[in-house]
Formats: sequence, structure tokens, C-alpha cells
Amino acid sequence: MGKSATDPRIGVLVTAIGGIGYGDQILKALRLVPAGRYRIVGADVRSECPQFAKVDAAVTLPRADSPEYVDAVIAVCRDFDLRAAFIGCEPELKVVAQHRERFAAAGIFLPVNRPQMIAQCFDKAACMKAIEDAGFPTPRQVAVDDPSDLDAIDWFPVVVKPARQSGGSVDCFIAQDPGELYSLASYLHLGSAGRSFMVQEYVGTPSDEYSVGILYDMNGQYLNSIAVRRDLGSLLNVKQKVPNRTGRTDLGPLLAISSGVSHGEIGPYPEVATQCRAIADIFHPQGPINIQCRLVNGRVRVFEINPRFSGTTSLRAMVGYNEPDLLIRKHLCNEPIAEGFPFRSATILRSLTETELVPNRVQAWNAPHR
Repeated sequence: MGKSATDPRIGVLVTAIGGIGYGDQILKALRLVPAGRYRIVGADVRSECPQFAKVDAAVTLPRADSPEYVDAVIAVCRDFDLRAAFIGCEPELKVVAQHRERFAAAGIFLPVNRPQMIAQCFDKAACMKAIEDAGFPTPRQVAVDDPSDLDAIDWFPVVVKPARQSGGSVDCFIAQDPGELYSLASYLHLGSAGRSFMVQEYVGTPSDEYSVGILYDMNGQYLNSIAVRRDLGSLLNVKQKVPNRTGRTDLGPLLAISSGVSHGEIGPYPEVATQCRAIADIFHPQGPINIQCRLVNGRVRVFEINPRFSGTTSLRAMVGYNEPDLLIRKHLCNEPIAEGFPFRSATILRSLTETELVPNRVQAWNAPHR
């Protein structure tokens, strides 16, 4: 393990690189950096991981809910002489954020927001209340812990979603009338132990949906913003798409929920990003923050905030807005990063790719004997 004494590259760990989550996006962004800057160790809980073919070394880690998880991440960083760790999924993010001091003491750069801020954003009701209290409009929403709570909802269509973190639009559905809403409540076992949901007003049209990144450094200083105007035209990018039967022409002919695999037109979009920055400032980020919203009559209507790197991180990096690289350069290399640095606008679309797995190049982290 470790690096060669003559290897000048910065050692970086990226976890949860498997699948199509944001760990994979961080890896892709770092691989876009000119060769010679980074030595990347990729980690995942599964050994069958196509992305292992794209890293300098590959390791498997325990699950985030394992008591050995944090020890394992720090041990991998030590054994491979890594200076930075990027956490690539939400379960791991919640755990690691609670141990930021341990990583700092070990000399590991950890671009992760404060645990209190992460918890606030993952709690959708608390997040929306903070936005409302600051004077910004939000979709109407009702926290639902019991099916009887649905009786108060007389505005449709609505989106039913988990009350706490639901990356990739897991368990998110559209209901256009009370019958559909109660059917969803039954399907999702609403009211069962641990099954807390939010019913949120469906606003705007799919053509006006944006994923907006607001980047702060680890001292809370604003660096820049970028937006992806989502293209919700393919099966890869849409969780649900249904004809609009509500009679509300302002919502367009189709109602849609993104799958979380976003693509589309990338640019500064100041009419959207300026409003999103003001909303992001409410939470005092130290690191990346991503805002999901629609533009309705010139006003941003936020429906979710993710206090982490985005599922569009690599798309942004392709146009010169490489968030993982920028944070390393600022905090580890002491490079000045200009506020509002330039980047290109472009249309970027995604598709599926196939990878043949390379056997026998994955190292498993082993817990020390006690």
C-alpha cells in the first residue's frame, strides 16, 4: 500500500463510486483534471464495481452503518498516504460529518458541511421552514405521519416524498387527486414505523426545472454558482411522467419528476442562481450545496436542498467548474480561487455505458484484530 516516494501526485480517496450516485460524479470530475495532479483511490461497499477500472487503487469498505466504517476510511487514507477524502453517498456523509474533527486531526482534508447543516437540509420540513422564515416562497407542504393527515390536503397535484433524504427521487410520486393520494399512502405504508412522508405542492413546468450548485469554500466564503436547466425528455432522466389531468394549464400538458440522473443546458443562469445563492446563504454552508428548484413567474421555488456534491458534478467539471478540484487547489495547494471564476455554457446529455469488470484488483479493508 501507499505511494512511491517519487510520486508527486496528491492522494485522494473517493467513496461510494459504484452505481450512478454522486460518488461516481466526483470520480469523473477528478479524472478530468490533467494527468499528474491526483492519485485516486476508489472505494465502494461492493467488489463488483465498474468504476474500479478507473482508479489507481480500489478498496472495499464496510457499510456506513457499521461501527467500523469511520475507522476504515481513516485507515485507508493513512495506508495509501491520502491527503483528501471525498464522501460519495448520503448515508456515509451523515456519519462522516459527525467525525470531522477526527479527519482534521489525521491531516485529511474533508470537504463536508457541518453536521447540523446537513441534518437541517435532510429534514425536508425543517429545510422548507428555514426558507420560508427567510421570506422566500416555497411550495405548500404538509408533513404526514398518519394517513389521517392527508384529509387536510385539498390542493392538487402534489408530490409525495420521504420526509428525510431521498436521493435519486426514491419513493417520490405524483398524485393528481385524493384517490391517487390515498392509494400512494397505502402503497408506501405511510404511518408505519419509520415511514414519515411529506406531501408537497407540485409547481411549475418540467421545462423550467433547475439543479443549481452554489460553491463555498471550507471557511464559508462564496466562490461561484452554476445551474443545469434539466432536460426531462428521456427515460434515464425521469422517475415519473404522466399526462396532466388536473385542468391546470399553468403546469403544462405533462407532469414529471426527475430521476436524479440530470442532464441538459449548463450555464450561469443569473436569474435563477442569484436567488438560489441568497437561499443557500441561509444555511451558512462550508462546502458544496445543491438546490433543486423550478422557476415560476420569475421566482425560484425550491423543493429540495442537498448539502453535498451534486449528481451533475462531472457535467459542471466538463465546462470548467470542477468543484472537487477547486476545493483541493484552494485548501491543500493554497491557490487563490477568484470569486465568480469563468466557465463555459454547454448542452450535455447522458447515456448508458457498459464495462467489463477487471477481476482481482480490489483490496478489502480488514478490521484490526482486537
